[in-house]
Amino acid sequence: MTTGERENAAAAATARMGAWAAGLDLGAVPAAVVERLSLVLLDVLGVTAVGASLPEHRALREVWTVPEGGAPLIGGGRLVPADTAAWLNGTALVALELDEGNKYAKGHPAAHGFPAVLALAAELDRGGPDTAAALLAAYEVAARFGQAVRLRPGAHPHGSWGVPGAAAGCARLLGLGPEETAAAIDTAAGMPVAGHFGSATAGNPVRDAWMGASNASGLAAARMAAAGMARNTGTAALSLGTLLGEIDLAELTSGLGTRWDVTRGYFKRHASCSFTHPAADAVLALRAEGALDGRTIAGILVETHALGAGLTAVEWDNRLSAMFSTPFAVASAALTGEVGPRSDLGRADVADLARRVRVAAAGDLTARLPDERAARVTVEFAGGGGAVREVPNPVGDADHHPFGEEELIGLLKGWLPERAGFVGTAVRVARELPGLERVGAALRTLAGTEGKEQSR
Repeated sequence: MTTGERENAAAAATARMGAWAAGLDLGAVPAAVVERLSLVLLDVLGVTAVGASLPEHRALREVWTVPEGGAPLIGGGRLVPADTAAWLNGTALVALELDEGNKYAKGHPAAHGFPAVLALAAELDRGGPDTAAALLAAYEVAARFGQAVRLRPGAHPHGSWGVPGAAAGCARLLGLGPEETAAAIDTAAGMPVAGHFGSATAGNPVRDAWMGASNASGLAAARMAAAGMARNTGTAALSLGTLLGEIDLAELTSGLGTRWDVTRGYFKRHASCSFTHPAADAVLALRAEGALDGRTIAGILVETHALGAGLTAVEWDNRLSAMFSTPFAVASAALTGEVGPRSDLGRADVADLARRVRVAAAGDLTARLPDERAARVTVEFAGGGGAVREVPNPVGDADHHPFGEEELIGLLKGWLPERAGFVGTAVRVARELPGLERVGAALRTLAGTEGKEQSR
C-alpha cells in the first residue's frame, strides 16, 4: 500500500469514527456499559485528587497564574478555565500510577481524554447524558487507537495514541457533526507527544506532563474543528503509523458500537506501573498465606512478559522512578504488605531486598499477551527451600478479581484518609452524572478541599 493509499484508508477509518462519536446516544448504550463508565469516572475523580494532594502539585497550582473560570481543579481548591483544568487535572491523574488502564490498548484511555471532557462540560454546563456520551466516546476512540498503534521500541504511550480520544469527546460535547468530529480526531492524531520510556524509569515528571498535553491538545483540536480550521486527511497514517510506529487501520473501527472497550479495563491497587502488579500480587498472596513468615529471603526471581521485563532498576531517587521498578514493588510488597502512594522509599530493608530481585522475560508468559499480563514469582529462602506463585493478570483487571464500586471507595478512602467528604462527593457525581440535567454545578463541587465543596 502506498503512502497515499494509507492516508486515504486512515481518513476513511477516521470518518467512520467521527460519525459514530457524533451520533452516540447514551440511551442506546447497554446499562452495563454505562455502569462501568461511572466506575471509571469515579476512579478518575478520586485518583486525580490523590495526585493533586502531592506537594509538587500544590506548588504547580500556585505558580500557574490564570483567571477564575468555570472548570474545577479536582481536589485542588480552584476554578479555572477549561484549558488549564484539562492540563493540570490530566497531569495530576497520572502522577501516582493509580489511574485506570486497558491491557488491550496498552495504556490509559481514560486519562488521555476524561480531564478535557470534564473541564469542557463544566465550563459549558452541558447535560448529563451528553457528558457521559462524550466520556464514552473519548474512551472508545482512544482505546481503539491504542490497540491499532504499535509504538517504536522505547516510546512511552502517554500523550501519543490517546489524543484523538480527547478530541472525539470534546467534539461530542461541542455538538459537532460527523465530518467536523472526524476532522477533530484527525487533527489530534497529528498532535502526539514523542516521549521516551526512559524518562519514566528515570523519574522525570515530564512523563506526567505528556498526559496533560494529550488533554489540552484534544480540546484544541475540537475547537479547531468547530472553527472550520480542521480537515480529515488521514494524518494518523503519517504521525502514529510512520513516525512514531505502525498502525493497523482495521483496528480503529473494529467492533465500534458493539464491543465496549471501557468494560475491559483494569483498576489499580498499587501505586506503580501495571507491569509490576502481577509480581507484587504474587508476593502479597504468599505473604497472606504465611509462606514468607519468619523466613529470610535469599532472592526473588520474577519471570514476566516481554513488555515488563525491562523494569529492572534496583535503585530509585524519587517516587516516579520507584513506581517503574519491579524490584521496588516486589520488595515493598514482601516486607511492608503494600505498594502505596505513601510507601517509604528510604527503607533500608526494602532497598536491600530489591537488590536481590531478578527480573527476566519468559517466552511462555509473553505468548499469553494481550489477554494475560502474567508473572511467575519464585522466592528463594536462605538455608534452602522456596515458594512459587503465578498470577495471570493484576488484581483489579476485568478478567481477574475485578473491582466494583465498594472496592474503589475503599481504595480511595485509604489514599485520601483526611478527605472523606471529597470521596463522598466523587461517588455522588460519578453515580448521578449520566442523569443530571446540567453538570456544571456538580462538577465544580469537585474542586473542594479537606471535605469542603466549592461551587460557582
